[in-house]
Amino acid sequence: MGCSASKRVNTTFQTSSEFNSACETTFTHCLSLTQHTFEGVLPYQLKTASDQIHTLLTNHPLIHNWVPSPPDRTQVDSALRRVLRPDHNRDSVLRLPVFKEWARCLYTDAVLASAGKALIVRVPVGVAGIVGIGTVAKSGPVLLGGFVGAYSLGVALSIFLGLSA
Repeated sequence: MGCSASKRVNTTFQTSSEFNSACETTFTHCLSLTQHTFEGVLPYQLKTASDQIHTLLTNHPLIHNWVPSPPDRTQVDSALRRVLRPDHNRDSVLRLPVFKEWARCLYTDAVLASAGKALIVRVPVGVAGIVGIGTVAKSGPVLLGGFVGAYSLGVALSIFLGLSA
């Protein structure tokens, strides 16, 4: 069996030395901003950290193709809620392992959201074009259905395959 899109993207980030290096650099930068007063990144620093990770990774294939701008504040907060345990104190810091998990979660979600939007846009536009040409050419519904199905499958497959670096 194949791998789901989210696992594929998450694994790509997890095994990427470039992504891990960007996370470590950003983590160190956040510590220096607080003059190493805390042992980790504070929750209010996460949006800035997200922006810096995005800047460092503009050449990473997944970021370059699917995340043209840094994730917004709602995505940052959503990723934070997903990685924190329910009993976690909201005011406490994120140490490096949790910070990396947060960044992976954030950018995996951002890539998948962008890929989903691409699928929602590309399929209907292509289907409309196929149906329009089929109508002008007076093609049968069975033939049109086959072309629409093949086109939709091709678009979905190309997007899925584009989710690996």
